[in-house]
Amino acid sequence: MSDPKENAGKKLRDQVPRTSQGLCKLSPKRPSALSIIEAGNIDRVTNLIPIRHGRMSVSPFAFYRGTAAVMAQDLAFLPHTALEVQATGDCHLMNFGGFATPERTLIFDVNDFDETLPAPWEWDIKRLATSFVLAARNNQLKDTDAEDMAVRVAASYRKSLYEFSQLNKLDLWYMKFEMHHLMEQAANDKVKQLLKTAIDKAEKSTQQKIFYKTTRNESGSFEIADQPPLIYHPLHVAQEKDKIRSFMEQYMRTLQDDRRFLVSQYEVIDVALKVVGVGSVGTRCLIALLMNNKDEPLFLQVKEARKSVLEAFMHPSQYAHCGERIVQGQRLVQAASDIFLGWSTGDDNRHYYVRQLRDRKIAPDVESFDKEILGAYADLCGRVLARAHAKTGDAATISNYMGKSEVLEGAIGVFAVAYANQTEKDYQAFKKAIKAGKIPVEMS
Repeated sequence: MSDPKENAGKKLRDQVPRTSQGLCKLSPKRPSALSIIEAGNIDRVTNLIPIRHGRMSVSPFAFYRGTAAVMAQDLAFLPHTALEVQATGDCHLMNFGGFATPERTLIFDVNDFDETLPAPWEWDIKRLATSFVLAARNNQLKDTDAEDMAVRVAASYRKSLYEFSQLNKLDLWYMKFEMHHLMEQAANDKVKQLLKTAIDKAEKSTQQKIFYKTTRNESGSFEIADQPPLIYHPLHVAQEKDKIRSFMEQYMRTLQDDRRFLVSQYEVIDVALKVVGVGSVGTRCLIALLMNNKDEPLFLQVKEARKSVLEAFMHPSQYAHCGERIVQGQRLVQAASDIFLGWSTGDDNRHYYVRQLRDRKIAPDVESFDKEILGAYADLCGRVLARAHAKTGDAATISNYMGKSEVLEGAIGVFAVAYANQTEKDYQAFKKAIKAGKIPVEMS
């Protein structure tokens, strides 16, 4: 007797041929990338917008990181199967990395969820594959190698999704990509050494070490050290401390009881504004220094939560609070999440989410990757994304749609090259607008 999910997956090929996943014919009514960027600047911190533009102006790859909204617009009008997963929404290769689980094990996983929303699985894999093409070009690899990176990430995704679709559901949810295991299993000596160096550095990155790097002793009390224009205190620090304490009361109600008890033993000592990322620059972000009665530090990041860029093209989030949307999406996708994840609303009625700051974080130094290392990274990211989609979507139907041949990854490779070309065109228009003085820029 045939599997109905297998039949459903194969029937989808009649409606959306796998080769159609390679199409990159954009709508003639497509808004310009510049207009979408400008729309995304609405309600950002005005004096930080030039820094956002400056970071995006560095390269087509950096520009791509700041234009999730542009790609969401394009993907919505291209062929897709309508099979939904908990999409990350901004699935590029810099939004994967290492961090510590609550048990203090270092794992590798997706680590950015600002745009997460249920959406077609293709949107994540296409954005991820395109990011590999742009990263390869940025690293001066050959055009053929750049396309091969996109094919590799899609092939890893296809093969891994099939594997995960066969797993017991509990085994799938318990699965973690442990950094030490990845290092031990690495076939390439360069990759093994790279992972060892990253793990050694992460294991030394304790809250105490961050404390001494981030704070200064001012008249016998500690405060966050200003590093303008990227870290700086608000004008009215005392008022901000009062606001954050009220904010924290709401935040703590979103935590489990045991975690609420833990946080209750700390007091907010100082707060400062922080500029983060590329696409996030200009959204409101604070770092808060908390201390307990033993003078042990805890750093929390309070980050503004806005509507996902996918919401204009999908159904609205089931969560009225944008911070809850991000936190719940992160908990669904990740194998293990920060125990301090929660959300709250500021006195300005804006939504925020909270997480621990730089908890043994490992960020990939992609610009230093050669062909071998970037290829291994593509394999890993494809596998991690497949685990995320298998957890939150109909893995069997998606897997059977993709099949066992190389048709799907070939199509994704074609798409990724074409969309990378379009990104470079949009980037040139962006640079031209900067040169003409139409877009303010500040380098940082």
